[in-house]
Amino acid sequence: MYKVILCSATICALMAIASSTRAQQLVYTPVNPAFGGNPFNATQLEADASAQNQYKSSGAPKNLTDAQLFAQQLQSELLAGLANQVAQAIFGPSAQPSGTFSFGGETVTFVRSLGEITVNITDASGATTVITLPTAGGSSASSAGG
Repeated sequence: MYKVILCSATICALMAIASSTRAQQLVYTPVNPAFGGNPFNATQLEADASAQNQYKSSGAPKNLTDAQLFAQQLQSELLAGLANQVAQAIFGPSAQPSGTFSFGGETVTFVRSLGEITVNITDASGATTVITLPTAGGSSASSAGG
């Protein structure tokens, strides 16, 4: 009888504790301050990102003279002009089925086939980059005129 009373008292006590416990809603709080998290996390997150960065910068930018800046700008403009000539030969109003451009040890060749245009860029060391572009409708430029 004593065991039954003890078990009943234990069950009553557990039920009283369980009924007084209330569930509450879970609330998500972001960690990153950019998404509403604690602003004090910013330094730690930046340090973690810097430690994991595989692409380290090569250092401070070089201080170039005005002549060097001008030479860089001129080279960029000349290369852009050459790129425009290649693009016009491939896509322009008088597009060619194939062609080759050479400049400064670089060679750019392109070939238009039925469904794509293949552009090969070979540098002075012999390394080749291949770009394959799909053509609209699968028609070649040589059949567009007639």
